[in-house]
Amino acid sequence: MAMEQTETRVAGDGVWTTGPDGELIPDYESTFPTINEGEVVHGKVVRVDKDEVLVDIGYKSEGVIPVAELSIRRSVNPADEVSLGDEIDALVLTKEDAEGRLILSKKRARFELAWKAIERAAESGEPVNGRVIEVVKGGLILDLGVRGFLPASLVDIRRVQDLDEFMGQELRCKVIELNRSRNNVVLSRRAVLEDERKEMRQAILDRLNPGDVVDGTISNIVDFGAFVDLDGMDGLIHISELSWSHVNHPSEVLDIGQQVKVKVLDIDRERQRISLGLKQTQTDPWQQVLEQYKEGDTVEGRVTKVVTFGAFVEILPGVEGLVHISELAHHHVENPREVVSQGDVVPVLILEVDAERRRLSLSLKRVENGHRPSQADEPIQGTPHLDLSEDVFSDPELAPEAPPLEENAAAEAPSGDAAEPEVVNAGEDVDPAAADEVASASEER
Repeated sequence: MAMEQTETRVAGDGVWTTGPDGELIPDYESTFPTINEGEVVHGKVVRVDKDEVLVDIGYKSEGVIPVAELSIRRSVNPADEVSLGDEIDALVLTKEDAEGRLILSKKRARFELAWKAIERAAESGEPVNGRVIEVVKGGLILDLGVRGFLPASLVDIRRVQDLDEFMGQELRCKVIELNRSRNNVVLSRRAVLEDERKEMRQAILDRLNPGDVVDGTISNIVDFGAFVDLDGMDGLIHISELSWSHVNHPSEVLDIGQQVKVKVLDIDRERQRISLGLKQTQTDPWQQVLEQYKEGDTVEGRVTKVVTFGAFVEILPGVEGLVHISELAHHHVENPREVVSQGDVVPVLILEVDAERRRLSLSLKRVENGHRPSQADEPIQGTPHLDLSEDVFSDPELAPEAPPLEENAAAEAPSGDAAEPEVVNAGEDVDPAAADEVASASEER
């Protein structure tokens, strides 16, 4: 009776069990862990072959991880994924296949663990880290334990020209779309960068004031101006603030990546926008005009533009004056291109310097053929007031053509005004009083 109690006690320890004939035999099954398909187990790599990896998980047989179940990467070398002695997690695919082997999957275990982490990150808004493993059409593939797609438009704050430069890099991204049924994860690195720069932008706005001169880098060029990276925040130089001279397109003046010194013109702190000026950091050529030239001076200049109402002539870099059509030649001019062409170098006379409006009125006909004004010439004050609007200089083609000046006002005078007094024949009998009247009238004329 005592022996039976001992056998029962030993059998109940889980090491021994009662056989079919009532004898005690080792209970090997009870020494192995209980595993189920779909469960994640932990083990140690005991062998690495070219097509599979063996893992000891403490089960009755070693688990086999086929090469296709090692990683979400395609066509991997097992030796690049694991090393002998590594401790890894694996998901049980099949407890016993046709050959009685325990089939495991490293990538699926990582997928399950990673998916839970991704779900938590998506709910909390926290970023996730992943390494770029592929460059595909339209973006990048990141290894998060799950294949995450990062669209090209969300890789950086600015459009990236060459995605290959990110290959192999570890990126920090936010999860913006998650679909478990399709195993779809969409990421945004741009969202992380924008969050990181919010505090930086605010610090820049707090530091800058209108009138400050700062250094920056041209980050983008558009038709209406250029954007400048102020070490964390972009400011805009409008095309009108690029140069003292007329600029057709910002690319004439600047290149992307160029280092520039700019002046802060205005700050909209509420909308977080900064207006910048480039020409304000350069010498104002108009100051040189006021110092060196005056009305009546003759200077040489280059024709920069020919328009319907005249021609613009640059007398200094950044300083242009207008030669009105009436001041191009002594004869009547229908089209300014009859007299000058763009690029011509011509001598011009300064008729008027309007310092307040930064306008120059010039004349070509008054120095035509090397002629210089003298006392006998028509005085400058006699030049008609053209009264050109601001649009003439900002967009010359918008200005109306002024009527040509009269070439000879006397030619259009009534014939009676120009009639000569009647000539008196000395041989005729003339009343002396009448002769005196005629002579007096002649002298008056």
